[in-house]
Amino acid sequence: MEWKVISTETILKLHRGSVHRRRYELPHGKQADFHIMEGGGSVTCLALTKTGDVILAKQYRPGPGKVLIELPGGSLEPGEDRVAAAARELLEETGYRGNVQYVASSVPSAYVTYLKHAFVAVDCVKVQESMVETNGEELECVLMSLADFRKHLRSGELTDVEVGYLGLDFLGLL
Repeated sequence: MEWKVISTETILKLHRGSVHRRRYELPHGKQADFHIMEGGGSVTCLALTKTGDVILAKQYRPGPGKVLIELPGGSLEPGEDRVAAAARELLEETGYRGNVQYVASSVPSAYVTYLKHAFVAVDCVKVQESMVETNGEELECVLMSLADFRKHLRSGELTDVEVGYLGLDFLGLL
């Protein structure tokens, strides 16, 4: 079942990636176009305070058009270590620092070429205020009990559901 790339055309260049239209010859001989997002990857962290509260970022998300309460995370910079990126994003978005551990990597969509890297951070403490005020982003750090986070995770009102489940499983809290 081999797919052959016939052509690739860049449709849109973004700050940290691009969107391409790829034409494939499918195994049965027909051709089809697919839009593929390329980028450098992302990191997302399930972070817990020393008292076991989950550290989240509350912010407006333009895709769904509403405020979501999410796990901290963001783009992996070119050449940046994944653990360092997760720690950086946690600090920038929430002002917390903790013991960051790699959990797993996943494919965020069938139409991307990069990976989403999942982390946990435990024993987190607040060391500064959030540093996110760039690109028009405004966010608020929110602490949530583990029980309430499990309910929030089941609600689907968060963009990184898989990281939440992977992190809870990794920590034996699922």
